[in-house]
Amino acid sequence: MTSSGALSCCGFLATVALGVALLATPSECARAFFVFGDSLVDNGNNKYLLTTARADSPPYGIDYPTHRATGRFSNGHNIPDIISEQLGAEPTLPYLSPELHGAKLLVGANFASAGVGILNDTGIQFVGPVNIVRISKQLKYFEEYQWKLRALVGASQAQQVVNRALVLITLGGNDFVNNYYLIPFSLRSRQFSLPDFVRYLISEYKKILVRLYDMGVRRVLVTGTGPLGCAPAELALRSLDGECDTDLMRAAELFNPQLSRVLSELNGRYGEGTYIAANAMRVHFDFISDPAAYGFRTAKEACCGQGPHNGVGLCTVASNMCADRDEYVFWDAYHPTERANRIIVSQFMTGSLEYISPLNLSTVLQMDASLVN
Repeated sequence: MTSSGALSCCGFLATVALGVALLATPSECARAFFVFGDSLVDNGNNKYLLTTARADSPPYGIDYPTHRATGRFSNGHNIPDIISEQLGAEPTLPYLSPELHGAKLLVGANFASAGVGILNDTGIQFVGPVNIVRISKQLKYFEEYQWKLRALVGASQAQQVVNRALVLITLGGNDFVNNYYLIPFSLRSRQFSLPDFVRYLISEYKKILVRLYDMGVRRVLVTGTGPLGCAPAELALRSLDGECDTDLMRAAELFNPQLSRVLSELNGRYGEGTYIAANAMRVHFDFISDPAAYGFRTAKEACCGQGPHNGVGLCTVASNMCADRDEYVFWDAYHPTERANRIIVSQFMTGSLEYISPLNLSTVLQMDASLVN
């Protein structure tokens, strides 16, 4: 995009925003932000579904500004919220929110849904007639979103909004914990050895990433899986000595390098920096292996839950709950606390190549901002 084109786009969108009475945002020209994936990045879509995979009841949201459950699997803000802060924008609304219309579309949208994976058969255990928004449906919703945006600002300006946007996608963990290793001798574990399953996952993920490019996005932050075997849920289920489960750790260790190679291949095809690889394994493992170095008291116990390691089931009003959420890496059986999320995003923003490559987000934002100045 040329400098003059970007400036005209920004001015046009500001005019549109005023025309539909958008409330002032931190940055009038903040780029749009789109989010795809699972519960780590879902900011409330599942609360609009008849599903058991939801987080819209207390004490979820206890540290959110409203102190109310929002559908985020967190005590407060999640990773997309904190990235939005860095973009100088208000948080993206869930795509299923009735508030997402008019100029709110210019902010972007969050399509993520708790329980989903790369594969459509991941998450089948979640009960409900409309249980989760699988990634194929998330992409269809993104296509639907673009039709709405074109109706609002016209085809040319809508394309610029999508082309300039930042995209976050977080997938893969559920394909192991809620599919391959969900039960002993699961269908997928009978069908594939673990290395073959990982190769299959990567081939399917590549199709999703190419589809996003075909739909117009040009900056995609892709997170690998964290240390899956270290989550309190897996410690409760699989560990007798409090150490991370070796099967799930091996799955992550196979998956992440192959994902990185695919992203490098796609950058060779579409341009360096189109896909940005976030090393979630390294970021998480830093404070899981040495929580005290980051001011945490524990990485083995969830703040909210029940059973061993507080790792059994969802966080509810009947659960055990810690007094100081900032001392815990994990909020519930799988999901980080807001404080841990802020550390994660800080590494995405300013981390070295061992955390995020080929560029960190601060560098990307500076480069892209130079196009509009």
